Amino acid sequence: MAPDTFSNLFVAALLATLFVKVALMLRQRHHVRARRDRVPAPFADSISVESHRKAADYTCARMALGIVDAIVGAAFVLALTFGGGLQAMHRALAEWFDPAGLAHGIALLAALGVLGWLIEVPFALYRTFVIEKRFGFNRMTPALYAADVAREALLAALIGLPVLGAVLWLMGAMGEQWWLWVWLFWFAFNLLGLFVWPTFIAPLFNKFTPLADEALRKRVENLLARCGFRSRGLFVMDGSRRSAHGNAYFTGFGAAKRIVFFDTLLDKLNPAEVEAVLAHELGHFHHRHIWKRLAVIAATSLALLWLLARLMEQSWFFTGLGIADGAGSTVVALALFALVLPVFAFPLGPLMSHWSRVHEFQADAYAARQASAADLAAALVKLYRDNASTLTPDPLYSRFFDSHPPALLRVSRLRAGS
Repeated sequence: MAPDTFSNLFVAALLATLFVKVALMLRQRHHVRARRDRVPAPFADSISVESHRKAADYTCARMALGIVDAIVGAAFVLALTFGGGLQAMHRALAEWFDPAGLAHGIALLAALGVLGWLIEVPFALYRTFVIEKRFGFNRMTPALYAADVAREALLAALIGLPVLGAVLWLMGAMGEQWWLWVWLFWFAFNLLGLFVWPTFIAPLFNKFTPLADEALRKRVENLLARCGFRSRGLFVMDGSRRSAHGNAYFTGFGAAKRIVFFDTLLDKLNPAEVEAVLAHELGHFHHRHIWKRLAVIAATSLALLWLLARLMEQSWFFTGLGIADGAGSTVVALALFALVLPVFAFPLGPLMSHWSRVHEFQADAYAARQASAADLAAALVKLYRDNASTLTPDPLYSRFFDSHPPALLRVSRLRAGS
């Protein structure tokens, strides 16, 4: 392929992706705002007009920020490629490190990560301290935010940098089959993370205490016995330190599985509703959704690493993205690949969202069998209300971006089966 051809293809794909994202977010804003003053009939007895308006305004505010974020993100990619940003960083670091050495590669990827983080910081701050605060969700203090950032940076340095070094070493030392070795290492690292995260990483950010409510504990243990699910424990997480949003999840696998309730969730739901929500989460376990997603991720990552190995051999891949010095470099190829992949993978988003929604319906059906469809529907309505989730999403936007089914369809199915 000629460099100019690839350049034109990439720019066209980037602009098309940006156009579609912005158009869909504008559709979402218009669709939600037009239905702001009328609660859908199935929710009229449970959600007030005021709560419905709050959800609409919250959605519109998030879409407005998302549009700006998407535009800035596209400009950032163009600045790094055709704007010469990545080329300049490569040259500058070559003054300090051997361009063929591991130190140069780690420094370049780390610098890109820091730069991307700096670009995202204003959006994260605005999202947390303006939008979330305006709608009554934020409980994060500036001091806690800064502490979280410091912990994340430390973890990135202690874990991320050695992982990057290992990947770059394998890419340089394992010959033509490096992509297979990197895949094996990366997949093993992710599996290890599933064991390590619940016990060692998550407690660095939140406090986890054993579930103290004996009646609820007994109810949950009976549910676990019915479902054949074994866990290392039932924990309550202090999610209220940072946000008023509620949730529940189970994490890890094998002997490291644990069930976690946000304290905000337990404050909002009655015991029967908590049981139904947990039954939904256990539905994902019953249907092996995590393992299926891991299998897809494994197959996809293997294919992508093989593709990267092929692209590294093509000069047009580098020159077509604005790289002259450093063409053929392993670390430059990896950086470019990370920049362009989201653009070309964007059309797959609706497929993954659809697959996720199918999983949610399956988990709902399982919860209806093991607990109560009516209780799960009631719990969802409360969570939609208290989390200011829109009840009237734009159908096209939802198909592209929503990992969960629309509220009306989901609740209607549960009520029909209860």
